[in-house]
This record gives sequence, structure tokens and C-alpha cells, in this order.
Amino acid sequence: MLKRLTRHPRFLAAMAWLLGLYIALVHRTTRWTLVGDAALDAMRAQPGNIILSFWHERIALGPRPWLDIIRQIPPLQPKRPQVLVSRHRDGVFIARVVARFNLDTIHGSTSKGGSQALRMMLRILRGGGVVCITPDGPRGPRRVAAPGVGQLAAVSGALVLPYAGITTRHIRLRSWDRMVVPLPFSRGLMLLHPMFAVPPHASEAGRAAVEAALTESCEAVDAWAAARRAGGTGEAELAAVRAIARRAPPAFPPPADDARDAGPATLPDDAA
Repeated sequence: MLKRLTRHPRFLAAMAWLLGLYIALVHRTTRWTLVGDAALDAMRAQPGNIILSFWHERIALGPRPWLDIIRQIPPLQPKRPQVLVSRHRDGVFIARVVARFNLDTIHGSTSKGGSQALRMMLRILRGGGVVCITPDGPRGPRRVAAPGVGQLAAVSGALVLPYAGITTRHIRLRSWDRMVVPLPFSRGLMLLHPMFAVPPHASEAGRAAVEAALTESCEAVDAWAAARRAGGTGEAELAAVRAIARRAPPAFPPPADDARDAGPATLPDDAA
């Protein structure tokens, strides 16, 4: 009986509404610091054709940076980011939550069976839009990027924006991704990693670059939060975060002769 109740659409809709309300409360009661001037400058120069990427474990913190970004970059305000979510019940649930934050959703994945979703995102990006991807979602492995994010970036020519956020007060769930649940009345830190484009021949190198950027960014902001919780100022850790934000984008090797002969990159029939 209880299991049927928790799967009922009305119950899920009510829980999604409550969770959205809770996340909004956290956002409003947290003192946020946004680090990422280089990324913001890149978005001012190109206000669109952007892939915002963060690990699945940070999904509760995902909507927050966009609210700050659009306040600083008015041309981005009319662009509703399209969030990639799974076709499963949890994806439908997440879609209801993010709708509260003026975000739209695309149902699919960046792994097996996700080619249709990737093609939808490609159309959005080529139209100057913004998409949001959790490259290790919806089922993991944790902090391992699926090929789709590199393929999409290589084909679209979009700028990839890796993001990591944390609050000093939070709990971690015992889920596959060790989901971060932020708590209200905290201090929060958002890191916008320097943006980069993936060359058409370098989809796998692009996937690896996204994975490395996200993991490094998460480790850096987590170190800051740990220092604050331990009673420290977190200044040294914040300096390390700022150093990441100022770093040059990753460099990609030139294409091999066989890659030049292969022609422009395309999305596979199925992103496996």
C-alpha cells in the first residue's frame, strides 16, 4: 500500500513541489559567493550556445548559478536552459522540481539510448540556446562522464561550462552518487570553471576534459566547505578555487591525418 502511494502521480507531484520550495528556501537563506570571472566574460562575448555541466550529486545546487549568471548577463535572460533528465520516474520527478526555477527539460540520457536527446540538444545549441547536462547521470558510475557530453560539444561547437557548488551546511545521501543535500542558513560557494570548446575531432578528449574539470572543481569547493566547518576561514581554499577559475582552458591536440580525412564530427546513431 505504502509503495503504491509513493509511486502515485499526485504524491510525486506534491513531493516535487515541496522539494522545489525547499531548494528555493536554501537559495534565499544562503550567503553565496560566485567565482568565475573568466567564464562570465566568455558568456558576455557569446551569450548562448552553452553546455552547463555538473555532476549528478550537485543537482540540488544546479539551478542556483544560472540565477546569478542571468542577473549579470542580460542577453541570457530570455534563454530558458534545457535540462537533460532521464525517461525514468526519477527524471519526471526532477523535471517537476526544476520547472519551479524557469528551466525546461529534455528526456533522455548521455549514455545508451540517448541519441534522440542529443540531437534535440544539438538543435537547441545551434539555435543559440543553453542546455544543462549531468554527464554521470542518471545511474552512474559516479563522476564518470558518459561519451555524450564530449560528442555533443564536438559536433555543436558549443562552449562547455563546468560548474561545482557547495554549502557549508549539507548532508550526503547514501545514493550511488552521494547526493549533496544543501541545508538552509549556510554559506555557499559556486565555481564556474573556465569555459572551453571541444574541437570536432576530439570528442573523447573533450569528455575526459569535462570529467577532469568537474571533479577538480568539486574537490576544490568541498575543501573550502570542510575548512569552514572546521572553524577555519577557508581563505587558502578559496584562493585555490579562484586559481582554478583563472586557469587557461584545456588544450586539445591537433587532429591526426585520419581524423582530417574523416570529415566533420557527427552524432552517432546511438550514444553508447
